[in-house]
Amino acid sequence: MIRIAAVGDLHYDRRSHNRISEHFGGLDTKADILLLAGDLTQTGHPEEMQVLADDLQKCPIPIVAVLGNHDYHVDQVETVTRMLEAVGVIVLEQSSTVLDVAGQKVGIAGAKGFGGGFVGACGSDFGEPEMKVFMRHSKAQARKLENCLKEMKADYKIALLHYSPTAQTLSGEKKEIFPFLGCYFLAEAVDYGQADIVFHGHAHAGVEKGETPGGTPVRNVAQPVIRHAFNIYMLESKSKQSENKKEFLQLES
Repeated sequence: MIRIAAVGDLHYDRRSHNRISEHFGGLDTKADILLLAGDLTQTGHPEEMQVLADDLQKCPIPIVAVLGNHDYHVDQVETVTRMLEAVGVIVLEQSSTVLDVAGQKVGIAGAKGFGGGFVGACGSDFGEPEMKVFMRHSKAQARKLENCLKEMKADYKIALLHYSPTAQTLSGEKKEIFPFLGCYFLAEAVDYGQADIVFHGHAHAGVEKGETPGGTPVRNVAQPVIRHAFNIYMLESKSKQSENKKEFLQLES
């Protein structure tokens, strides 16, 4: 049994001291890994990230994170990434890590992702150079995520994103902004990479549960959606005879 705590969109600022760390008591008895699905800060300013890093240093379990669009705003990505890594957080961007949990290898492929839209209402790699750059960046993000998933040697494969791979978890958001909240390229990467589940954030007005066209479960763990410091999920094999058939069940909040 693999127990995963997950949350996104913490949006820490300079006054957010202890906002998540006050919930860390006994977390190691409830979860094995904490996943952070981007938008960790308001603007990506190092002073904001330092407040979060101080909090995360108190976490009793391993932390794996991706950054979100807010964390890129002031162009200090390398600095804030180093700040997280300095307190033991594994920060992924088009990369992966494998953790040993309860005798199982849990692989996590992480990327910020990008927008582009979904089937029937998406951008196209055609026309103006600016549009081509936009869509090619989205495709590149998805391609690298897929490669990370395929190359991981793990019993369980998790995709950790900021942008959504499915419109299902965007229900409640204005449809006009769907292309800026995610892209179906990410869903293709997840399905072809044979991930067992996806965690993402970004869609504050969305819903928690969805799935890709290939049936991979998707969970939007943006804090405004889950309304908790984090949600805890449990991953277990459906049967010993079919180790590739796995499911996530929400355990508690």
